[in-house]
Amino acid sequence: MRAYIDKAEGYLCGVLLTAVVSLLFFQVIMRVVFNTGVAWVEELARYAFVWFVFLGAARAARLGAHNRVSVHLKLLPPKVADGMLLVADLIWVAFNLAMVWKAYEVISLMLRFPYRSPALGWSMAYVYLIIPIGFALMSVRALQVRYLKLARGIEPEDVDRQEIEEAKRAVSTEHEPRG
Repeated sequence: MRAYIDKAEGYLCGVLLTAVVSLLFFQVIMRVVFNTGVAWVEELARYAFVWFVFLGAARAARLGAHNRVSVHLKLLPPKVADGMLLVADLIWVAFNLAMVWKAYEVISLMLRFPYRSPALGWSMAYVYLIIPIGFALMSVRALQVRYLKLARGIEPEDVDRQEIEEAKRAVSTEHEPRG
């Protein structure tokens, strides 16, 4: 089940990023070739990008890929470093939950006093819905990574190392002699 959610999250991020790039490419073509623009295209691209950012942040939390200063942790005993990371993650989760609560308040107001997007006419409450979803997902993912590390001894995959290894393999296969 967890692998399915991880894959779905990755695919959704890919679809949203593809939509952003495609919509903006379409808008550039419309402006350069036809000397006109389509207002709803830019608005939809903007909303897709915001949703991509929040879902991508949750995905990065699952991969343990958020930036953090950790040089000092390498100087500490592993259990102390793990304890400090746990405290830092709990502070992060508390902040995320505060953001979920505040976003819920804003969305509730937007449902009571509707505000519509200019070009698409969508209720902004639904556009802003990604804020509590994204922060809640980041919290779940941060706690998931910490649980896997502390309770099960599973380290998050080093995303940068994976990409470097894939690039090395690609380069080495390009330079293999063919015969």
